[in-house]
Amino acid sequence: MTPAAWRVVDRWIPLEEPLVMGILNVTPDSFSDGGELRDVDDALRRGEAMVQEGAGILDVGGESTRPGAAEVSLEEELRRVIPVVEALRRELRSPVSVDTRKAGVARRALEAGAVVVNDVSGLAFDSEMASVVARAGAGLVLMHMRGTPADMRSLARYDDPVDEVSRELLQAVERARAAGVSDDALVLDPGIGFAKNRSQSLYLLAELRRLVALGFPVMVGTSRKSFLGELLDRPPEERVLGSAVTCALAWERGARIFRVHDVEATVQALTVVRAVVGASSAGDPPAPDGVVHSGASSPLRTDEDNSR
Repeated sequence: MTPAAWRVVDRWIPLEEPLVMGILNVTPDSFSDGGELRDVDDALRRGEAMVQEGAGILDVGGESTRPGAAEVSLEEELRRVIPVVEALRRELRSPVSVDTRKAGVARRALEAGAVVVNDVSGLAFDSEMASVVARAGAGLVLMHMRGTPADMRSLARYDDPVDEVSRELLQAVERARAAGVSDDALVLDPGIGFAKNRSQSLYLLAELRRLVALGFPVMVGTSRKSFLGELLDRPPEERVLGSAVTCALAWERGARIFRVHDVEATVQALTVVRAVVGASSAGDPPAPDGVVHSGASSPLRTDEDNSR
């Protein structure tokens, strides 16, 4: 059963409803939106818009992890990320996550007000990361990836992607526990598109309930990914609908956190799927038009209510 809330630095984030994580890439070379946010003011405006559209948390990243991307120096990543985290925490009430593999970046971001570390390496890149998270009492997203962005495509070999991803994520959980990170701070991410080809990514989405059964909240990051481009034959900026559909399917399979570029479309898709799932699980069939169920306080509907 998925936990009802996620413990981060200064609060519990409820997970009974979908948590949409808005992506703020302050990078010149991310696969979809690299270079769009030129300075802190751009990032702040985008963050404000995302919160208004329904984002419950903002994820700031200063290093591209697209396939083939080169590593960014610690100093450069700090230069890109920390002013944005500081501005978001100063101007907005939304919690902030930092998307980084580096303990040095995570430490400074947490000091600047971030409450979550989103580690795409699942604690495999920097041996100090888990200790930094534990000392701060931060939330931690453990994403599955093999290798690095430079070589991960060559490592997309699985007999059963769900079994192997689950096993390797549980190894990351053990690394976190050994450093003192509590289970209620952990979120698992299957790493769609990271060391996975199109068929493996689709299989992980289809079988997501098996990952949810591990007992941790699950985050999915399908937004504008290349497997959607292959399916739809569209560039990243035209994969919004496909991305929203995958989030709706993932919610129905038990995911509760959705890392996306396009917040409004995702919120709409999740609103619809929750209404459909809720109608199916309500038990009683719906009342005919114009009839109010016993105990309802709303007035009877009239023909005028149905006019267009």
